[in-house]
Amino acid sequence: MKIIDGKKISEVILEDLGRKVTEIKNSGDKIPHLAAVLVGNNPASETYVNAKVKACEKTGFQSTLKKTEGTIAESDLLGIVRELNDDQDIDGFIVQLPLPSHINEHRIIEAISPAKDVDGFHPVNQGKMVLNLPCLLPATPYGIMMLFENCGIDTSGKHCVVLGRSHIVGTPMSILMGRKTSPGNCTVTLCHSKTKNLEDFCRSADILIAAMGIPEFVTGSMVKEGAVVIDVGINRLPDPSKKSGYRLAGDVKFDEVAPKCSRITPVPGGVGPMTIAALLTNTMKAAGYKDIKI
Repeated sequence: MKIIDGKKISEVILEDLGRKVTEIKNSGDKIPHLAAVLVGNNPASETYVNAKVKACEKTGFQSTLKKTEGTIAESDLLGIVRELNDDQDIDGFIVQLPLPSHINEHRIIEAISPAKDVDGFHPVNQGKMVLNLPCLLPATPYGIMMLFENCGIDTSGKHCVVLGRSHIVGTPMSILMGRKTSPGNCTVTLCHSKTKNLEDFCRSADILIAAMGIPEFVTGSMVKEGAVVIDVGINRLPDPSKKSGYRLAGDVKFDEVAPKCSRITPVPGGVGPMTIAALLTNTMKAAGYKDIKI
């Protein structure tokens, strides 16, 4: 069993991006600029956005953080989105999810300019992804594809089972893994909460990608020997022994599953850092440096 160190791989990617930004700066060209909108004070969202800001500082990207109260009206949030769309200095931006329940997330996502949609959630980018056209890919699936590439994991001809069908991870992940690319070229099964005999599908997987948002859902009995397991979940479980009062857990019961795997991502330190690396790569592309390959 080998643990896939997403933190280390992401650091290599960010260093490469940093070198490219230095070249851009020295040539007098425009430095990529990423903006983030944070609505309310969700602790997990604040942590994630702060990590993005730090990554921008590390690589030399410009960054802007716009914070609003959780009570902001949907119309006012749409106004902020329009401002960012129109700001020529900002190359890409995200509106951090989840949003408060009184705001329609789909309406906000659809208001973002596809050319600045560095999270890759806009229907235009998702449609182009399906057609294998140039686009800004959803950041988490893109980060996972980077993991496969950087680790030299052979995906061609493998059976990939994706657990979860969200438009953020599961569905785009299944599309990317099935495309005629490398990584890719998998035979893909997309499972979800209504899938019958779900455990049988999991046991048949050469590559298992867990993105259901259910803590420690995947157990040792659900994974075959030698499988590659990618744990996308990040859940907070009560733990009075911790100073914070909670511990982080993935969608995979790590202690049971890891001994059976050839490769596995930990939580934290696996997929999370790769999402940020993919986000900054998308920002570089949105800034016009489309030939970048990480």
